[in-house]
Amino acid sequence: MMSDTPLLDTTALTGLVDDLVEHGWCVAQGLIDPALCLTLQRELNDLAERDALSAAGIGRGEAHELRRDIRGDAIHWLNRESLPQRQYLAAMDTLQHALNIELYLGLFEFEAHFAQYPPGSFYQKHVDSFRGRANRVISTVLYLNPDWPDDGGGEMAIFDPATPERELARIRPEAGTFVCFLSDTVPHEVLPTRLPRASIAGWFRRNASLNGLVDPAR
Repeated sequence: MMSDTPLLDTTALTGLVDDLVEHGWCVAQGLIDPALCLTLQRELNDLAERDALSAAGIGRGEAHELRRDIRGDAIHWLNRESLPQRQYLAAMDTLQHALNIELYLGLFEFEAHFAQYPPGSFYQKHVDSFRGRANRVISTVLYLNPDWPDDGGGEMAIFDPATPERELARIRPEAGTFVCFLSDTVPHEVLPTRLPRASIAGWFRRNASLNGLVDPAR
């Protein structure tokens, strides 16, 4: 049973928007209701136990391929099949509305998946927007790992868009930490994790339909 606590904290939301404008990325604590984070973590564990996660790949369409030397997580796309999923997506609807009002981004929809990294896995440095297609505008990550130890590894490293070799921050994947950044300009990577690492990765997308090609796909 979820509490009556709002699913998205408005004070944290204001700080998120300000940091995104100033830096192109931000880290928010307390944005998402902790009780919701816990139920989402339990759902991801249940999906893993039922072997309902799929190995994640890189690329899109015909260019999609599995490369465990680049990316080692397993995923399950959010499809509103559970109450916690619907509640999280509702919180992201609120965030999308705020970003559109404050930043005039024209965000069209949000897509997201659970991600579980087994011990020893990682995701090499990359940006999230596909080459030649700028429909992913804002990337998000919500971490679901309670009591993550200092030596657990699995941090997200954020790099300077102007100097990609320069690391700006390392973010511990502690439950409730929410990261948001510009999809096509902010390089980032997931460092090797020593423990099972749980999160929800998501993207706010712009409608990039052109010449009869519907994008985002329906």
